[in-house]
Amino acid sequence: QVQLVESGGGLVQAGGSLRLSCAASGRTFSTYAFGWFRQAPGKEREFVAAIRWSGSSTNYADSLKGRFTIARDDAKNTVYLQMNSLKAEDTAVYYCAAGRTYGPRVAEIYDYWGQGTLVTVSS
Repeated sequence: QVQLVESGGGLVQAGGSLRLSCAASGRTFSTYAFGWFRQAPGKEREFVAAIRWSGSSTNYADSLKGRFTIARDDAKNTVYLQMNSLKAEDTAVYYCAAGRTYGPRVAEIYDYWGQGTLVTVSS
C-alpha cells in the first residue's frame, strides 16, 4: 500500500512559478513510476508528466514541455513538479499517482492516487 500526499499548490500570478511535491509512504518508493495529472473545473482529467522508477525516463504532455519539469528524490520518497511561466489555463487540481507499470499517460495504469492540490493562476 502506498499513500500519496501532495502539497505546494496555491495562488500565483500568471508568469509565476510553483513547485508541487508528492510525498509517498512505503519502503518501495524506488520501484514505482509516478505521474502528475490535473483536472480543471468542468474538464476531463488530463496527463501532465510522468517519471520512471529509475528516473531515467520522463514524459510530458506536449503542450507543457519546456514549462513543467518532473523529478524524484528517492532518498526523500518525494516526487516534484516544477511549474514555470504559469498561465491562467494551468488552473486545476493537480494529482500525484503511483504505479508499478510505466504507462505513462494512461491514468488507469496507476494504482495509487493522492487527494490533489489546487493551483490557481490569476491573470
